[in-house]
Amino acid sequence: MQNACMPKALTIRDVPDETAAELASRAAKSGRSLQEYVRAQLVSLADRPDAETWAARVRARKAATGGSVSAEQILAQLDAERADRTG
Repeated sequence: MQNACMPKALTIRDVPDETAAELASRAAKSGRSLQEYVRAQLVSLADRPDAETWAARVRARKAATGGSVSAEQILAQLDAERADRTG
């Protein structure tokens, strides 16, 4: 029986040399292997919604709140959150 939680192996073909070199450079700068670096990037990418999902969430939130939020409301909320953090 297969374990549903087993990590999957991916093969990516036809990666341009310049792209592979840039990824390898970034991996080295971060002290990780290329595999570790690319894996972390893929996990991070998968954790974020794609553009279509994000836009749908924004539209739903806007519909639920009845419109827009003023700059003053945004700044007041930011100030309140900063005050909460600084105690």
